[in-house]
Amino acid sequence: MISLLLSWLTAVTITPLLGTMFLKAPKGEPGADPYGGKFYRSFGGFLRGCIKVRWLTIAVVLTVFGSALYGFGYVSQSFFPNSTRPQFMVDYWLPQGTSIERSDADAQRVESYLMGLDGVTHVASVIGQGAMRFLLTYTPEKLNSAYTQFLVEVDDASKIPALYDEIQDHLSENFEDAQPQVRLFILGPGEPGKIQAKFFGPDPNVLRNLSAQAEAILASHHDAFGVRNDWRDRVLVLRPVIDEQQASQFGISRQDINNLLLQAFEGLPIGVFRERDELLPIVLRAPQDQRIDAASIRNLQIWSPAVNRTIPFRQVLTGFETVFEDEIIQRINRERVITALGDPRHGEAPPLLNDVRDAVEAIELPEGYRLEWWGEYKSSGEARAALAGSIPVFLGMMILITLALFNDLRKTAVIWLVVPLAVIGVTVGLLATEQPFGFMALLGFLSLSGMLIKNAIVLVDEITLQSQEDKPLLDAVTGSAVSRLRPVAMAAATTILGMAPLFPDAFFVAMAVTIAFGLGFATVLTMVVVPVLYSTLFGIKSN
Repeated sequence: MISLLLSWLTAVTITPLLGTMFLKAPKGEPGADPYGGKFYRSFGGFLRGCIKVRWLTIAVVLTVFGSALYGFGYVSQSFFPNSTRPQFMVDYWLPQGTSIERSDADAQRVESYLMGLDGVTHVASVIGQGAMRFLLTYTPEKLNSAYTQFLVEVDDASKIPALYDEIQDHLSENFEDAQPQVRLFILGPGEPGKIQAKFFGPDPNVLRNLSAQAEAILASHHDAFGVRNDWRDRVLVLRPVIDEQQASQFGISRQDINNLLLQAFEGLPIGVFRERDELLPIVLRAPQDQRIDAASIRNLQIWSPAVNRTIPFRQVLTGFETVFEDEIIQRINRERVITALGDPRHGEAPPLLNDVRDAVEAIELPEGYRLEWWGEYKSSGEARAALAGSIPVFLGMMILITLALFNDLRKTAVIWLVVPLAVIGVTVGLLATEQPFGFMALLGFLSLSGMLIKNAIVLVDEITLQSQEDKPLLDAVTGSAVSRLRPVAMAAATTILGMAPLFPDAFFVAMAVTIAFGLGFATVLTMVVVPVLYSTLFGIKSN
């Protein structure tokens, strides 16, 4: 915006000054027609022919426009593209409840395999949690002893696609009880699970059943992988059954029992040690050989305030039970929610979502339960909704400015009717370069609309000026198009060349393709369609 305002100021002040200083009068006969060359005469004749068969011309343009709209349905959709940084991640999940020692042992095997691959230069493994946030678009995994993440660096980013499939196939075949997933960095907001079906409701058993159905649908798709839920597996728990009456007689509360079990196995925090600017927890727990022996729970001693001494823990127990329970329960706004998630192994997320959406939404939900789609679908929708909320206001302002400029509804209509023609070039460009229509492409399309309006304004303004002269209206229309052909084409060409350096850039390529191809095709069509529409709306008859 600032650059355009300053360039306009320069154009109406500095440019005329430089013109008088450096430009000389053209050589040739005074009064000679500068547009009398063969090219301009051919274009003028072609334009007269299009105006003569104006309804056929409009029908052809509408047919091409309709074909572009149909072809746009084949353009892949994406939120943000993958990064070209020479790094990728490997998420490695073991069954929930797996000890961190087992995760560490597997991590050494996986790390040894990764380091032996051609092109891999460094591997960093983070066991029990995700790495610290080292990138704005990276979302670290929470604490979990069954989880390991490998950050893999390669010497050339072009080797990543081949390594992606090789690593995924090897880990899936050789680590059967694990769930490995190779993930690429993306140039935008990203988290594991581009496809996320969230089920809300009160009963954990019902939620797990709903999630299992959605996971089965996702797993049945040929391109889905990394299918799981964010509650993970239920874990086997040895639970002591408390004799409430006996415990009450000894003055022992449930909190006392909880602290005893923490002290005997996981560790009971009893204080904090300060070392300069660090706070180190002081944890009281039994020796390791006792902590790993579940049978030692019967020999624990617990303090009884009633008898003022320790008593065997088994005196307040009626026995033990082995149960499966949810170690992880996710909530949003204090409401239980389980997420069935997955990723496309190849390609973009929207095609996978479109394939499974109807089947997932067909799952019968009990009363009090609901389904919401999150992941890339929600993020993309929110981003586009934020833009869509402000677009009508500024669109209205642009129309009012155009209307104030010409004070004519028909001229304003001519200008705005050519804006949708940009879809033709955008569709051709995205399909030809195999680029998805994502957030950056959407921004490029919004910028493109302003460029097309500018070209149409230049042409309509010239038609207005020439129509005020003593010449037939048809000659004014065709003469204006011929005289404005070179400046409009050169302005479009310079803009397209300005976009060309962005074609190799992974982040901006979709935006550059959208602007370059959309502007190129629309400029050609504008120089024909605007005169034809102008002649039609103003009733200008052809000779």
